[in-house]
Amino acid sequence: MQSWLVKVLGFLLAASLALPAAAAPDKAKVEATMKRATRFMVEKVATNGGYVWSYLPDMSRRWGEMEAFPTMIWVQPPGTATMGHLYLDAYHATGDAYYYDAAEKAANALIAIQHESGGWHYFGDFGGEASKQRWYETIGRNAWRLEEFQHDWGNATFDDAGTSEAMQFLLRLYVEKHDPKYRPALDKALNFVLDSQYPIGGWPQRYPLKSDFSHHGKPDYTSFITFNDDVAGENIQFLLYACQALGGDARIRDALVRAMNITLVTQQAAPQAGWGLQYTLDLKPVGARTYEPDALVTHTTAANIRQLFRFYRLTGDRKFLARVPEALAWLDSVKLPADQVRNGRAYPTFIEIGTNRPLYVHRRGSNVVNGEYYADYDPANTITHYSATRAVDVPALRREYDKLIAANPAEIARESPLRTSQPLPRYFLVEEVETSDLNTAGGTRAPEALVKSLNAAGWWPTELKATSNPYAGDGARTPAAGDFSRTRVGDATDTSPYETDHPVIGISTGTYIENMKVLIATLRQ
Repeated sequence: MQSWLVKVLGFLLAASLALPAAAAPDKAKVEATMKRATRFMVEKVATNGGYVWSYLPDMSRRWGEMEAFPTMIWVQPPGTATMGHLYLDAYHATGDAYYYDAAEKAANALIAIQHESGGWHYFGDFGGEASKQRWYETIGRNAWRLEEFQHDWGNATFDDAGTSEAMQFLLRLYVEKHDPKYRPALDKALNFVLDSQYPIGGWPQRYPLKSDFSHHGKPDYTSFITFNDDVAGENIQFLLYACQALGGDARIRDALVRAMNITLVTQQAAPQAGWGLQYTLDLKPVGARTYEPDALVTHTTAANIRQLFRFYRLTGDRKFLARVPEALAWLDSVKLPADQVRNGRAYPTFIEIGTNRPLYVHRRGSNVVNGEYYADYDPANTITHYSATRAVDVPALRREYDKLIAANPAEIARESPLRTSQPLPRYFLVEEVETSDLNTAGGTRAPEALVKSLNAAGWWPTELKATSNPYAGDGARTPAAGDFSRTRVGDATDTSPYETDHPVIGISTGTYIENMKVLIATLRQ
């Protein structure tokens, strides 16, 4: 699971684009480069208007977070909706209708795979149900560390902001020209958010509710109230945009109020005044995947503190600040001694409820069949695909709290979208954080270098450092030779993505997005 726009996951790499800054090229060159790169993506890469994350140049293999069939498109960012947002950004920067048409193609792809409930899954398969089931029976169920892909729930998910980004894109496209053909899918998505919300204000990870994937003795976690990957925050943002664009529907405002309040009622009592990843319906912190134990979670606590600051700015209601000092004090209480801090990560990810002791996650075995995860108090030999410690800037949070508590509440909320009518942002991606498709080329992106480095075919060559084992049959019950306790992939039957030492050059959707953002920003200047 990852956050909105799939924040950089550690697979960023040095690329040929890491060139010193140069004078900006003229507008005509920038626009020509943008158009040529976009034509390649729209006319050579897209599947029915949709995209995955990366491709081999001959299209013989392709990947989203996992390997995909040629008939599949990805919703999980940076996927099809991310591309749609980018096309609208390019349309605003250039006025070229080609980009609006490309955005419509992305929207049509998303509408075609929209779940009947109104949300979206991580991906859609234009090959139909049989193709999707074949994928789950081969690639999906053998991804040892990606448990969310091992089972087909047959519903939609809020995880990784896929549904949220798709909804925001459809809303933005509808508002652009008020084309009525987009309103049914948009209304369906809005109702999905409203219908799936629990009365107390939180959302499950997946909806309609299912409980058919108990795993290694843990209950199906997808119906639990979810904070992980900012599920509540993303849904709140969509509802705020809906308020701004569609009017102050009483249902939307009621949902917003309840959504903000769930953060208050799930905060634990002092001295452990933090939050967990998810909650049972009787508001007890609970784990999710088998490497996410029942625990309080430091990075989720920091994220929820920031959300409380946001809610205060939206409402001017000091109740959202009332218990922030308790949460900050709890974070202080679990900070590691200086001699145990590595790379600025001073806070254990998981803290045991009751004892306040750090929990550390390990694994044994070699694949999804014989492998298992477990938690204990030993900080040695932890898994590497889910960080055991976190960097949390508690002093910055405390400074922000001090600033807000000293401010006039009425002044703080004066420009709130809950109080004043505001248009949607004109650009969604240009000023956003960097996206990653696990292969996005890193380095400095100078406009002149981007113009020069687009190849003759119309794409920016990128090292595909993230790869996966092709499906090779189900894993054996007996572990393979070797130590897989700290690797990102197990034995040859594990289809989880991993970083290879022998990358090939290929096409990266994330690289295209990041480079286009730079060129769009150049035009705006």
